[in-house]
Amino acid sequence: MHKDIKEILYTEEEIKAKCDELAKQIDQDYAGQEILLVGLLKGSVPFMAELAKHLKSDVKFDFMSVSSYSGVESKTLVVRQDIKEDIRGKNVLIVEDILDTGKTLSTVKAMLEERGAATVEIVTMLDKKEGRTFPIEAKYVGFEIP
Repeated sequence: MHKDIKEILYTEEEIKAKCDELAKQIDQDYAGQEILLVGLLKGSVPFMAELAKHLKSDVKFDFMSVSSYSGVESKTLVVRQDIKEDIRGKNVLIVEDILDTGKTLSTVKAMLEERGAATVEIVTMLDKKEGRTFPIEAKYVGFEIP
């Protein structure tokens, strides 16, 4: 085990099995439809790659890089890299590694909805509900962290 790792919460086998389970649910929900997977850089990349291996649906990939900027009064979200795809009328699935406070995902989801996506849903590997300060839920959750 790496010196910086205190304990392993989920094994590689458990993660692969969970990605397979999520992919089956996503494939069923989007049967016969194209999905645009939008990964939030950089944390989502390993999860997105594993999830994509299990999906049978017709998928396209795009990425966003966003970060919080601390201003004088409040933190605002800054888009460092935006998606390239025109999402009007498309099914968008935001891929995130950890859903914590919900600030980033609330803002990104609202931005994508405003651009005219047919649907915008969230898939996350880890859902940390205890840290939630914004009212948002992922439709597809790998593991819940107490």
